[in-house]
Amino acid sequence: MIRPAPPKSGRRRTQGGEGEIEVFVADEQSAQPVDVERWEALARNALAAEGVSGDCELALLFVDEASIAELNLRFMGHEGPTDVLAFPIDDDDVAIGRSPDGSSSGPDRGPVDDIPLLLGDVVICPAVAARNAPSHAGTYDDEIALLVVHGILHVLGHDHAEPEETQVMQARERDLLDQFHRKAP
Repeated sequence: MIRPAPPKSGRRRTQGGEGEIEVFVADEQSAQPVDVERWEALARNALAAEGVSGDCELALLFVDEASIAELNLRFMGHEGPTDVLAFPIDDDDVAIGRSPDGSSSGPDRGPVDDIPLLLGDVVICPAVAARNAPSHAGTYDDEIALLVVHGILHVLGHDHAEPEETQVMQARERDLLDQFHRKAP
C-alpha cells in the first residue's frame, strides 16, 4: 500500500465551506466486481468519522492493472501494479486566483470560501486486491474495504513510514472498519 507524497504538515485541513462531503466513485476496470454504492458509503462514513465536514471532495477510482502500474511507475518509480495509491491534494499548494499567475481572485471570481476542499484521489486495483486478499484481509470485500480506508487515511495525512505511525494508522483502520464495514450482527 503506497502513497506518492506525504503532506507537508502531517494532518491536513478537513473542514470545507458550507456544503456536504462528496465522494466521486468510478469503476474503470472489468476484472472484478465493484459495488460502487457500498464503497462510496464506506468512504463517506470514514471521512466523517475522521472529522471531515463541509464542502469537500474525494475521488475513489477503481482501475485495471495496467493503469495502476503506469501510475506506480510514474509517481513512485516502482515497476508493476500495486493495490492502492493515494494522491492527497495539498491545499497549501493550490493556487487561488487567476490562471496562470494566481495573483488575485479577479472580478469574475467568487469568494475563496465557495471553492470545495479537494481532499485528493484514492486509486485501487481490484485485480491486485483479489490476489492479495487470501493472505492479507481474508476476503475480497474485506481487502477492498481495507484499501478504501487505508487510502483515505493517507489522503488525510496518516503515514506508516515509522513503527509508531504504523501502529496509529493500523489502529485507526481497525476502528473504522469495525464501525463501517464489519458491523456486529
